[in-house]
Amino acid sequence: MCIICPENPFFVIRWFFRLSILSLQSIFKNQTVMYAVVDIAGKQFKVEKDQYLYAPRIEAEIGTTVNFDRVLLIDADGKVQVGMPTIKGASISCKVLEQVKDDKVIVFKKKRRKGYAKKNGHRQPLTKIQVESIKQ
Repeated sequence: MCIICPENPFFVIRWFFRLSILSLQSIFKNQTVMYAVVDIAGKQFKVEKDQYLYAPRIEAEIGTTVNFDRVLLIDADGKVQVGMPTIKGASISCKVLEQVKDDKVIVFKKKRRKGYAKKNGHRQPLTKIQVESIKQ
């Protein structure tokens, strides 16, 4: 099959795009990123350095640094540490960026043939944080 195909003029573009993705994957395959699994307000998050995430409401001022010491797992350069239940001495420091609300969740209750219908809703309060460092 020739590279320039008269039946499909986009064959060359797709071929080049596929080749570039494979080369990028091979370049970044050997680079490992340090990550941790941390428990924030009863929910578990997989975090990396400089990552933004929305956690349940944290009572902290905007711009302050918050430390989380309930680190369940740390992977650094392929060396995995698993806590039972947490890793002693490990912590995640995060910067509070803003206090926001999640999308509205509609709660609709209905009983058929009874004339009963209730519509309610709420927005969950969240805190946007940025992971600054992962300490082992």
